[in-house]
Amino acid sequence: MITSADQGLCDQRLSDQALVHSGLGQGELERLAAVARRAAQAGAEQLKHHFGRLERVREKGRAGDLVTEADVAAEQAVLAVLESETPEIGVLAEESGRREGQGSALEWCVDPLDGTTNYAHRYPFFGTSIGLTWQGQPLLGALAVPALNQLYWAAPGLGAWCNDSAIHVSACTSLGSSLLVTGFAYDRHERLDNNYAEFAWFTHRTRGVRRGGAAAVDLAFVADGRLDGYWERGLSPWDLAAGVVLVEQAGGVVCAYDGSPASLAEGRLIACTPALRQALIDGLGACRPLSGASFGAPELDGVAP
Repeated sequence: MITSADQGLCDQRLSDQALVHSGLGQGELERLAAVARRAAQAGAEQLKHHFGRLERVREKGRAGDLVTEADVAAEQAVLAVLESETPEIGVLAEESGRREGQGSALEWCVDPLDGTTNYAHRYPFFGTSIGLTWQGQPLLGALAVPALNQLYWAAPGLGAWCNDSAIHVSACTSLGSSLLVTGFAYDRHERLDNNYAEFAWFTHRTRGVRRGGAAAVDLAFVADGRLDGYWERGLSPWDLAAGVVLVEQAGGVVCAYDGSPASLAEGRLIACTPALRQALIDGLGACRPLSGASFGAPELDGVAP
Protein backbone atom coordinates (compact mmCIF):
# COMPACT_ATOMS: atom_id res chain seq x y z
CA MET A 1 0.00 0.00 0.00
CA ILE A 2 1.30 3.47 -0.90
CA THR A 3 0.97 5.84 2.04
CA SER A 4 0.46 9.59 1.76
CA ALA A 5 4.11 10.04 2.74
CA ASP A 6 5.19 7.64 0.01
CA GLN A 7 3.05 9.50 -2.49
CA GLY A 8 4.63 12.77 -1.42
CA LEU A 9 8.07 11.36 -2.16
CA CYS A 10 6.88 10.10 -5.52
CA ASP A 11 5.58 13.57 -6.35
CA GLN A 12 9.05 14.98 -5.68
CA ARG A 13 10.96 12.60 -7.93
CA LEU A 14 12.93 14.55 -10.50
CA SER A 15 12.74 11.72 -13.02
CA ASP A 16 8.95 11.41 -12.77
CA GLN A 17 8.57 15.15 -13.22
CA ALA A 18 10.91 15.09 -16.22
CA LEU A 19 8.85 12.37 -17.89
CA VAL A 20 5.62 14.31 -17.43
CA HIS A 21 7.09 17.52 -18.81
CA SER A 22 8.83 15.80 -21.71
CA GLY A 23 5.59 14.28 -23.02
CA LEU A 24 7.41 11.07 -24.00
CA GLY A 25 5.18 8.06 -24.57
CA GLN A 26 5.82 4.61 -23.15
CA GLY A 27 7.20 3.24 -26.39
CA GLU A 28 9.69 6.06 -26.86
CA LEU A 29 10.75 5.89 -23.22
CA GLU A 30 11.48 2.18 -23.57
CA ARG A 31 13.42 2.80 -26.78
CA LEU A 32 15.59 5.49 -25.20
CA ALA A 33 16.24 3.33 -22.14
CA ALA A 34 17.43 0.57 -24.47
CA VAL A 35 19.71 3.05 -26.25
CA ALA A 36 21.18 4.10 -22.91
CA ARG A 37 21.90 0.47 -22.03
CA ARG A 38 23.60 -0.20 -25.36
CA ALA A 39 25.68 2.96 -25.06
CA ALA A 40 26.78 2.08 -21.51
CA GLN A 41 27.74 -1.41 -22.60
CA ALA A 42 29.70 -0.06 -25.57
CA GLY A 43 31.71 2.17 -23.27
CA ALA A 44 32.27 -0.65 -20.79
CA GLU A 45 33.70 -2.89 -23.51
CA GLN A 46 36.39 -0.29 -24.14
CA LEU A 47 37.13 -0.05 -20.43
CA LYS A 48 37.58 -3.81 -20.27
CA HIS A 49 39.91 -3.72 -23.26
CA HIS A 50 42.19 -1.00 -21.87
CA PHE A 51 42.17 -2.08 -18.22
CA GLY A 52 45.74 -2.65 -17.02
CA ARG A 53 47.15 -1.59 -20.41
CA LEU A 54 47.25 2.18 -20.15
CA GLU A 55 50.15 3.93 -21.81
CA ARG A 56 49.39 7.50 -20.82
CA VAL A 57 47.73 9.06 -17.79
CA ARG A 58 47.62 12.85 -17.55
CA GLU A 59 45.95 15.56 -15.52
CA LYS A 60 43.32 17.76 -17.18
CA GLY A 61 44.15 20.86 -15.17
CA ARG A 62 43.17 20.32 -11.54
CA ALA A 63 45.33 18.14 -9.31
CA GLY A 64 44.05 14.57 -9.41
CA ASP A 65 41.61 15.12 -12.30
CA LEU A 66 42.90 12.45 -14.67
CA VAL A 67 42.19 11.41 -18.23
CA THR A 68 43.47 8.33 -20.06
CA GLU A 69 43.16 6.77 -23.49
CA ALA A 70 40.43 4.57 -21.99
CA ASP A 71 38.27 7.65 -21.22
CA VAL A 72 38.60 8.79 -24.82
CA ALA A 73 37.99 5.37 -26.38
CA ALA A 74 34.97 4.70 -24.18
CA GLU A 75 33.47 8.11 -24.97
CA GLN A 76 33.94 7.57 -28.70
CA ALA A 77 32.17 4.21 -28.45
CA VAL A 78 29.30 5.74 -26.48
CA LEU A 79 28.89 8.67 -28.85
CA ALA A 80 28.86 6.35 -31.85
CA VAL A 81 25.81 4.60 -30.42
CA LEU A 82 24.03 7.80 -29.42
CA GLU A 83 24.68 9.61 -32.69
CA SER A 84 23.57 6.60 -34.70
CA GLU A 85 20.35 5.93 -32.79
CA THR A 86 19.36 9.38 -31.51
CA PRO A 87 20.99 12.01 -33.78
CA GLU A 88 18.32 14.55 -32.82
CA ILE A 89 19.28 14.52 -29.12
CA GLY A 90 22.14 16.69 -27.88
CA VAL A 91 25.01 15.36 -25.81
CA LEU A 92 26.97 16.69 -22.84
CA ALA A 93 30.05 14.48 -22.51
CA GLU A 94 32.83 14.81 -19.96
CA GLU A 95 35.73 14.68 -22.41
CA SER A 96 34.36 16.29 -25.59
CA GLY A 97 31.88 18.78 -24.15
CA ARG A 98 28.46 19.69 -25.52
CA ARG A 99 26.93 18.92 -28.93
CA GLU A 100 23.62 20.68 -29.45
CA GLY A 101 20.57 18.67 -30.43
CA GLN A 102 18.01 19.39 -33.13
CA GLY A 103 15.55 21.51 -31.20
CA SER A 104 14.94 18.91 -28.50
CA ALA A 105 15.08 19.68 -24.77
CA LEU A 106 16.45 16.18 -24.23
CA GLU A 107 20.19 15.79 -23.68
CA TRP A 108 22.42 12.82 -23.00
CA CYS A 109 24.89 13.21 -20.11
CA VAL A 110 27.88 10.95 -20.68
CA ASP A 111 30.61 9.96 -18.26
CA PRO A 112 32.62 7.41 -20.25
CA LEU A 113 34.79 6.48 -17.29
CA ASP A 114 33.44 7.37 -13.88
CA GLY A 115 36.29 6.63 -11.49
CA THR A 116 39.28 7.42 -13.70
CA THR A 117 41.72 7.58 -10.77
CA ASN A 118 40.57 4.14 -9.62
CA TYR A 119 40.92 2.83 -13.16
CA ALA A 120 44.41 4.27 -13.63
CA HIS A 121 45.51 2.44 -10.47
CA ARG A 122 43.77 -0.80 -11.54
CA TYR A 123 41.34 -0.44 -8.64
CA PRO A 124 38.16 -2.16 -9.88
CA PHE A 125 35.54 0.42 -8.94
CA PHE A 126 34.49 2.34 -12.05
CA GLY A 127 31.90 2.39 -14.80
CA THR A 128 30.35 4.02 -17.84
CA SER A 129 27.38 6.24 -16.98
CA ILE A 130 24.72 7.40 -19.45
CA GLY A 131 21.94 9.69 -18.28
CA LEU A 132 19.19 11.36 -20.28
CA THR A 133 17.89 14.72 -19.08
CA TRP A 134 14.93 16.92 -19.96
CA GLN A 135 15.84 20.59 -19.62
CA GLY A 136 18.60 19.61 -17.24
CA GLN A 137 16.42 17.32 -15.12
CA PRO A 138 17.29 13.58 -14.98
CA LEU A 139 14.87 11.35 -16.86
CA LEU A 140 16.45 7.92 -17.32
CA GLY A 141 19.85 6.32 -17.06
CA ALA A 142 22.11 3.33 -17.43
CA LEU A 143 25.41 2.43 -15.78
CA ALA A 144 27.71 -0.43 -16.73
CA VAL A 145 30.13 -1.66 -14.06
CA PRO A 146 32.49 -3.93 -16.01
CA ALA A 147 34.45 -5.37 -13.08
CA LEU A 148 31.20 -6.80 -11.71
CA ASN A 149 29.59 -7.61 -15.09
CA GLN A 150 26.62 -5.56 -13.98
CA LEU A 151 24.39 -3.24 -15.96
CA TYR A 152 22.17 -0.93 -13.94
CA TRP A 153 19.34 1.00 -15.55
CA ALA A 154 16.16 2.80 -14.58
CA ALA A 155 13.34 4.92 -15.98
CA PRO A 156 9.98 6.16 -14.66
CA GLY A 157 7.34 3.47 -14.91
CA LEU A 158 9.94 0.86 -15.87
CA GLY A 159 11.56 0.46 -12.47
CA ALA A 160 15.20 0.10 -11.52
CA TRP A 161 17.25 -2.92 -12.53
CA CYS A 162 20.60 -4.64 -12.22
CA ASN A 163 20.98 -7.01 -15.14
CA ASP A 164 17.70 -8.98 -15.07
CA SER A 165 16.79 -8.35 -11.43
CA ALA A 166 14.68 -5.51 -10.06
CA ILE A 167 16.45 -3.53 -7.35
CA HIS A 168 15.27 -1.49 -4.36
CA VAL A 169 16.91 0.67 -1.74
CA SER A 170 17.54 -0.88 1.65
CA ALA A 171 15.07 -0.90 4.54
CA CYS A 172 17.49 0.97 6.81
CA THR A 173 15.70 3.40 9.12
CA SER A 174 18.34 4.61 11.57
CA LEU A 175 21.60 6.46 11.13
CA GLY A 176 23.30 4.25 13.71
CA SER A 177 22.70 1.11 11.65
CA SER A 178 23.51 2.67 8.29
CA LEU A 179 26.45 2.31 5.93
CA LEU A 180 27.00 5.51 3.97
CA VAL A 181 29.23 6.59 1.12
CA THR A 182 30.64 9.93 -0.01
CA GLY A 183 33.47 11.46 -2.00
CA PHE A 184 35.82 14.41 -2.10
CA ALA A 185 35.91 16.93 -4.95
CA TYR A 186 39.05 17.83 -6.87
CA ASP A 187 39.05 21.29 -5.30
CA ARG A 188 39.47 19.86 -1.79
CA HIS A 189 43.10 21.04 -1.79
CA GLU A 190 42.00 24.63 -2.36
CA ARG A 191 39.09 25.28 0.03
CA LEU A 192 37.78 24.46 3.48
CA ASP A 193 34.36 23.42 2.17
CA ASN A 194 35.93 20.05 1.36
CA ASN A 195 33.64 17.49 3.06
CA TYR A 196 36.23 16.53 5.69
CA ALA A 197 34.07 17.66 8.61
CA GLU A 198 31.00 15.91 7.22
CA PHE A 199 32.95 12.69 6.71
CA ALA A 200 34.10 12.71 10.33
CA TRP A 201 30.63 13.61 11.67
CA PHE A 202 28.88 10.73 9.92
CA THR A 203 31.71 8.24 10.47
CA HIS A 204 31.28 8.81 14.21
CA ARG A 205 27.51 8.15 14.08
CA THR A 206 27.11 5.26 11.61
CA ARG A 207 28.45 1.78 10.97
CA GLY A 208 30.87 3.43 8.57
CA VAL A 209 31.33 5.77 5.63
CA ARG A 210 32.88 4.41 2.47
CA ARG A 211 34.74 6.44 -0.17
CA GLY A 212 34.26 4.63 -3.46
CA GLY A 213 35.74 7.17 -5.85
CA ALA A 214 33.04 6.85 -8.52
CA ALA A 215 29.84 8.82 -7.86
CA ALA A 216 27.66 6.97 -10.36
CA VAL A 217 28.63 3.59 -8.89
CA ASP A 218 28.04 4.92 -5.36
CA LEU A 219 24.53 5.94 -6.37
CA ALA A 220 23.86 2.60 -8.05
CA PHE A 221 24.88 0.81 -4.85
CA VAL A 222 22.45 2.95 -2.86
CA ALA A 223 19.73 2.02 -5.36
CA ASP A 224 20.66 -1.64 -5.00
CA GLY A 225 20.51 -1.56 -1.19
CA ARG A 226 24.23 -2.23 -0.73
CA LEU A 227 24.64 1.22 0.81
CA ASP A 228 22.01 3.18 2.70
CA GLY A 229 22.86 6.76 1.84
CA TYR A 230 25.16 9.07 -0.07
CA TRP A 231 26.09 12.72 -0.06
CA GLU A 232 28.69 14.67 -2.01
CA ARG A 233 29.53 18.12 -3.40
CA GLY A 234 31.53 19.39 -6.37
CA LEU A 235 30.00 17.03 -8.93
CA SER A 236 29.08 17.48 -12.60
CA PRO A 237 25.81 16.54 -14.35
CA TRP A 238 27.41 13.52 -16.03
CA ASP A 239 28.42 12.19 -12.59
CA LEU A 240 24.83 12.30 -11.34
CA ALA A 241 22.25 12.06 -14.12
CA ALA A 242 21.97 8.27 -14.34
CA GLY A 243 22.52 7.58 -10.65
CA VAL A 244 19.80 9.98 -9.50
CA VAL A 245 17.23 8.11 -11.61
CA LEU A 246 18.45 4.76 -10.28
CA VAL A 247 17.97 5.84 -6.67
CA GLU A 248 14.58 7.47 -7.26
CA GLN A 249 13.14 4.59 -9.24
CA ALA A 250 14.48 2.09 -6.68
CA GLY A 251 12.39 3.75 -3.99
CA GLY A 252 14.97 6.16 -2.59
CA VAL A 253 14.95 9.91 -2.24
CA VAL A 254 17.23 12.57 -3.69
CA CYS A 255 17.43 16.16 -2.47
CA ALA A 256 19.76 19.09 -1.89
CA TYR A 257 21.67 19.39 1.39
CA ASP A 258 18.89 21.55 2.86
CA GLY A 259 16.10 19.23 1.73
CA SER A 260 15.02 21.33 -1.26
CA PRO A 261 14.83 19.75 -4.74
CA ALA A 262 18.22 18.64 -6.01
CA SER A 263 19.81 20.20 -9.07
CA LEU A 264 22.34 18.49 -11.33
CA ALA A 265 23.85 21.89 -12.08
CA GLU A 266 24.52 22.56 -8.39
CA GLY A 267 26.44 19.31 -8.03
CA ARG A 268 25.68 18.86 -4.33
CA LEU A 269 23.08 16.35 -3.17
CA ILE A 270 21.84 13.65 -0.82
CA ALA A 271 20.54 10.25 -1.98
CA CYS A 272 19.29 7.72 0.54
CA THR A 273 16.49 5.58 1.89
CA PRO A 274 13.37 7.64 2.71
CA ALA A 275 13.81 7.10 6.45
CA LEU A 276 17.36 8.52 6.48
CA ARG A 277 16.56 11.72 4.59
CA GLN A 278 16.06 14.00 7.58
CA ALA A 279 19.01 12.55 9.51
CA LEU A 280 21.33 13.32 6.60
CA ILE A 281 19.90 16.82 6.18
CA ASP A 282 20.31 17.50 9.91
CA GLY A 283 23.83 16.08 10.02
CA LEU A 284 25.05 18.11 7.07
CA GLY A 285 23.43 21.20 8.54
CA ALA A 286 25.29 20.67 11.82
CA CYS A 287 28.73 20.51 10.22
CA ARG A 288 31.14 23.40 9.87
CA PRO A 289 34.41 23.20 7.94
CA LEU A 290 37.46 22.00 9.83
CA SER A 291 40.39 24.36 10.16
CA GLY A 292 43.09 23.83 7.60
CA ALA A 293 45.66 23.49 10.35
CA SER A 294 43.77 20.46 11.71
CA PHE A 295 44.57 18.44 8.58
CA GLY A 296 47.94 19.91 7.69
CA ALA A 297 46.88 22.77 5.41
CA PRO A 298 47.11 25.95 7.52
CA GLU A 299 47.33 28.05 4.35
CA LEU A 300 43.62 27.39 3.77
CA ASP A 301 42.57 29.10 6.98
CA GLY A 302 42.77 32.44 5.24
CA VAL A 303 40.72 31.27 2.28
CA ALA A 304 36.92 31.64 2.15
CA PRO A 305 35.10 28.29 2.58
